[in-house]
Amino acid sequence: MPLIVVASLILLLVVWWLTEPIRVAHRRKRLIQQPFPSAWREILRRNVPYVRALPADLQLRLKERIQVFIAEKNFIGCGGLFVTDEIRVTVAAQACLLILNLPDYTYPHAHQILVYPDAFVVNRNYTDSIGILQNQRQVLSGESWLHGQVILSWQDTLEGAAIIDDGRNVVIHEFAHQLDQEKGYANGAPGLLGRELFLSWSSVLGSEFATLQAQVSSQQSSLFSAYGATNPAEFFAVASEVFFEQPRRMAEEHSALYAELGKFYRLNPLAWS
Repeated sequence: MPLIVVASLILLLVVWWLTEPIRVAHRRKRLIQQPFPSAWREILRRNVPYVRALPADLQLRLKERIQVFIAEKNFIGCGGLFVTDEIRVTVAAQACLLILNLPDYTYPHAHQILVYPDAFVVNRNYTDSIGILQNQRQVLSGESWLHGQVILSWQDTLEGAAIIDDGRNVVIHEFAHQLDQEKGYANGAPGLLGRELFLSWSSVLGSEFATLQAQVSSQQSSLFSAYGATNPAEFFAVASEVFFEQPRRMAEEHSALYAELGKFYRLNPLAWS
């Protein structure tokens, strides 16, 4: 192949790559200019009562995010489940709560949403306390993978959406992990924080995480699920569930933590409850 042809192809690829953000923005603009389907509105009304608590401007923004999310993410049914618009809209509505005020952010690395009818079983290898490799079967309602996959139980997704004030929501939990994992690993400090928020975030969440670990160890009750004491990444995901679903209790009992999550998500759910 002549050198000039190779150079031209390379130039075209570079131009294509450089103009990708423009094309994406144009495509998304066209999407949100389309009317939000009436059937989707009914799904939100029936399955996601949380939406009704949002102020009108955030309801509109949520619907725009849902349109983009559904257009750009690949939903895959597992275990015999057939993916419908009800599944897409119910999952998207909860996932997009987290990114309502994160400008131009739509989980760029989350490409596939795998949905099982109910809780699913995974086999995990681990090394026990004496160094022997063991295999363990776990029953899960959700999971988030580093390479862009989120796995959900449809039954747990429905239940998490229906009960809006119990601090338990599998979709919020797993997509909080996606925010955390965007930098290539999960440690409870999402890369989207930015340098200016990182120090106070680390101090507050580190202290709250240590407190939860002590409470779990001594069998004390806590606003947060004991699962949040597993590691800092799980604590961030668990705290995000409570932030959106029990903001009043979090603001009263863990005011510094509520403030940090509010600065990160750029939201104040307390104003909606």
